[in-house]
Amino acid sequence: MRGVLLALLLIVAASGSASESYRVDFEVTLSKGKKGSFTVEVYPEWAPLGAERFKEIIEVGIWKAARFFRVVSGFMVQWGIPGKPSVAAEWREKKIRDDPVVKSNERGTITFATSGKDSRTTQVFINFVDNKNLDGMGFAPFGKVVSGMDTVDAIYAGHGETPDQGQIQSHGNGYLKKTFPRLSYINSATLFGSAPKEEV
Repeated sequence: MRGVLLALLLIVAASGSASESYRVDFEVTLSKGKKGSFTVEVYPEWAPLGAERFKEIIEVGIWKAARFFRVVSGFMVQWGIPGKPSVAAEWREKKIRDDPVVKSNERGTITFATSGKDSRTTQVFINFVDNKNLDGMGFAPFGKVVSGMDTVDAIYAGHGETPDQGQIQSHGNGYLKKTFPRLSYINSATLFGSAPKEEV
């Protein structure tokens, strides 16, 4: 009986931990000599599978030096392909199932990019504006920028959607540094524990 109770307590504790919000601080280089930072707060109740994958990515550290390769003014900024081709190839196969959309794609929310049903891997984007049209397309936000949105707005947008994702997957940062040297990039992404409760 005591063993059953202990098992139940462990299940409850694990469930509680998985559903707690957490924060990630990003330190980025916006341009040569100019740095910035922003903080994302993640809410697993919005999209539990997305929140879990985001935490896994941060803990493993595959985004160090990753470029913001798709920046569309008035729409969103996208990143997430690891800078090393071997790492990108490994994670490209680690797809996760879709989450239902319970939160709208409002300005400052962060969402996984997809290429179809149950195809999310490591690419995410932050909405520059309210993009509610994405809700009906299955894009499920899992968090939002709670500080430093001015930094997000300042990410270099001069190349738009020109960088080729296939080339990034195959050649990594070598391709981007040579062809698109002005792209902003991530210096570090640091995970913090449970965030203080606030109205969301």
